[in-house]
Amino acid sequence: MLSFIRRRIFQSLLILPGIMVLTFVLFRLTTGDPTAVLLGKNPVPSELENLRAQLGVDKPFFFGRECLTERYLSFDFMQGKTWPGSFTDSGGRYDSTGYAIGAGGLHVFPRFDAPHVKYRMSITTQAETRCYDFQASDSVWIFPNSSWGLSPGDSILQIAFSKLQKNPLNTQLFDTFKELVWVTPEFPYISFFNYGDSLSQQEPVKAILKRGIAPSLLLMIPIFLGELFLGVVLALIAVRFKDRFWDRVIMVSSVFGMSISYLAFILFGQYFLAYRLGAFPVWGFESLAYLSLPIIIGIISGLGGGIRFYRTVFVNELNKEYLRTAKAKGCSPAQIYFNHLLPNAMIPIMSRMSVTLPFLFTGSLLLEKFFGIPGLGFTGINALANADLQLIKAIVLFSALLFVVVNLLTDLLYAVVDPRIRVSDTR
Repeated sequence: MLSFIRRRIFQSLLILPGIMVLTFVLFRLTTGDPTAVLLGKNPVPSELENLRAQLGVDKPFFFGRECLTERYLSFDFMQGKTWPGSFTDSGGRYDSTGYAIGAGGLHVFPRFDAPHVKYRMSITTQAETRCYDFQASDSVWIFPNSSWGLSPGDSILQIAFSKLQKNPLNTQLFDTFKELVWVTPEFPYISFFNYGDSLSQQEPVKAILKRGIAPSLLLMIPIFLGELFLGVVLALIAVRFKDRFWDRVIMVSSVFGMSISYLAFILFGQYFLAYRLGAFPVWGFESLAYLSLPIIIGIISGLGGGIRFYRTVFVNELNKEYLRTAKAKGCSPAQIYFNHLLPNAMIPIMSRMSVTLPFLFTGSLLLEKFFGIPGLGFTGINALANADLQLIKAIVLFSALLFVVVNLLTDLLYAVVDPRIRVSDTR
């Protein structure tokens, strides 16, 4: 058993880097520059550079020394025919090949004051792309320059600037791993969930997550237990009266419930039960009474799928030899179903439970949003609306870690509930 536990923990640890890389791809490569959303249209260049540095999105993705910068304006002369404000020219002209340098040269001005670090300028001509490193200053950079190999009349297609860093491994991907776990000089010497402050709420992400777990658990645990208990009981009743009236009533009701949108249940409950009849509070989280209607809606909306799943599992068990033997020995229906059928059907039931358990902590997005319950689901929706990248990443990673832990525990519990499964040290 110990060998199996160690092996499964090691396998789970190997899964984490894959989760981190996938999270990085989703939030970095596919969403683009988050500062464009946070600062809106036409942001001040210095604010844009500072926010990129704060979020770490100015760094290379995987490897490199070049970071994004707004201090010097990069420009595509093939696309833009209007002269940018940071450039001045002396006798240059646009033509079909780009911008032809004039005799007086091309002047580029810094857009704001910044620490004197190294920058890289890349100039693309029809023949090649040349890169030049220089130390930042407040003076004007003039082209052409004999040391750069440019002459009046040469055509420039693009000019690009980047800020240089010393460590090529200081990348966005590496920062993603640091956000999960990092070494600190103080006890306990390891720090987890280093996501800093929320961009929209201006408080530590850890504090927001801790505050949201309790409301989500208070909502989701009753829904989970109620759906599990009622689903198993009604599925057993349907199996007991298989192909008869009560079986058909339960199955038709289940399909009917599955066909109705989750949102329709919420709107019906809020309007008729809470607003019109006044039987429940409509919005808020002032006491546990505010959870009663969301719990009822959560149980009813998920009950149909659970009943169909459990009934299918029980029907498959009915055809097995051990149940026919129990009937031949004269066991009562209660003994057959509760002493023989249900224990042997626990493996698929636990598999379904393992998929549901992580959502106990992360909550229900729709229920929490519509009923104003400040759980992690409500927090996640607000983070999406406010483009709060740090908080969104933390919630996504927290959910992924929960799935890994729950799957590990489920594998271990299989051997506990089913004696036919053996987890030996020799495997």
